[in-house]
Amino acid sequence: MTTAITPELSGTYTLDPAHSRIGFVARHAMVTKVRGSFNEFTGTAVVDAEKPEQSSVSLSIQVASIDTRNADRDGHLRSNDFLAMDEYPQITFASTGVKLSDGSVQIDGDLTVRGVTKAITLDFDFEGAATDPFGNHRLGFEGSHAISRKDYGITWNAPLETGGVLVSDKITLEFEISLIKNV
Repeated sequence: MTTAITPELSGTYTLDPAHSRIGFVARHAMVTKVRGSFNEFTGTAVVDAEKPEQSSVSLSIQVASIDTRNADRDGHLRSNDFLAMDEYPQITFASTGVKLSDGSVQIDGDLTVRGVTKAITLDFDFEGAATDPFGNHRLGFEGSHAISRKDYGITWNAPLETGGVLVSDKITLEFEISLIKNV
């Protein structure tokens, strides 16, 4: 297994949804965290180890696939109070710049949620490269990034009798990514 992004790893890759997770964490009722994930997403990455600035990433997440293990909460998150799924069925990310270094990747890009686009920087740890038993050349990355949901027009909340609110403004996005090299 390789632990550095070397020239032989350059190429075009497709995100493997069966071996990847795109999730999120929000504080609930000011006392605990609720975790969820999206079960349907697609993405591609172009990796150029020698000219990282020519690397790129694109990601599309289906809002309907949100899963917090609670059907009522999932329905509320799909509603106009939160992600407005009927009007904005996808969350997207498109890179605008990529920097590679030993063991890490920094991706600048535009995150669009609920029709609002904001520039963010995602930091990933490079987990390694390997060839699986089926001959697929894989790259693995992990990272997280905190956003303010208010920045994307998601302002619904409920005050608590003890002070504070039901849902935190800060949402931490979590990425565990497995990419398969296109042949």
